[in-house]
Amino acid sequence: MKQKVAQRLRRAKERIEARHAQVQKSSGSSSPVFSAKNIKYEVGGRDGGIAMGGIGAVQKFVKKIGLDKTIDENLHLLKFHKPYHESDHVLNFTYNALCGGKVIDDIDHMRNDEIFLDAIGAAAVPDPTTAGDFCRRFKTADLHSFMDIINQKRRDIWAGQNPEFFDIAKVDADGSIVPTTGETKKGMDISYKGIWGYHPLLISLANTGEPLFIVNRSGNVPSHDQAAHYLDKTIALLKSANFRKILLRGDTDFSLTAHLDRWDNQGVYFVFGYDAKKNLIETAELF
Repeated sequence: MKQKVAQRLRRAKERIEARHAQVQKSSGSSSPVFSAKNIKYEVGGRDGGIAMGGIGAVQKFVKKIGLDKTIDENLHLLKFHKPYHESDHVLNFTYNALCGGKVIDDIDHMRNDEIFLDAIGAAAVPDPTTAGDFCRRFKTADLHSFMDIINQKRRDIWAGQNPEFFDIAKVDADGSIVPTTGETKKGMDISYKGIWGYHPLLISLANTGEPLFIVNRSGNVPSHDQAAHYLDKTIALLKSANFRKILLRGDTDFSLTAHLDRWDNQGVYFVFGYDAKKNLIETAELF
């Protein structure tokens, strides 16, 4: 940080501390402290303000780790790049979420923000219609490729962690019922709770809260559906990242007895719930 900038920040902090001290010394006031009446807004000719203050740092990080380059090298959904590449679309969705967007149409807020566009170095970003078309190009294999791309970059970033970070990887597996108001959406069905929608599987690294694999599934499938396959992929990923111990965790739905011996032989630890069946209760009572 430049010395001049550091001085400005220090002085600003000193002014804030002085204001706080003044309030604490005050014996009371007959009027509320929120008292501004004549705020004026002006459009600056040279300087611009941005609500998404950290987006420049995010973009700089993306370029530093080469995420955009890796996406473009491994994800091929567009025949032509006029002008957007696959990474532009992926980052467009990501930045929309990071900047408070809830739906695709919120991309218009970024698209019409000159300062935001300058911050990411873009003349324009894909509009909501173009973004929606990009989403529809994904097939199952493309989604798997995309998750592998992101996990490849995770592994590269993990490599910069302290040695103790790799002592143990705690992996959580869970399913979540997600309702939808759509009546004819592909793959939706009614869950055991009577809710129409989907039942995605989430495999996450509890150490950091990172979602390693997210798999959308029909609303009527059990929580453990496809779980063994994605837990195997997770184990392979974490071993390639040199974690010394791997611990799998989940509720009773993930006590996959057909795979427990195999995972144990691989040196993988696990803590899964198990249904309180009569024979187990009787065995437990003996102790």
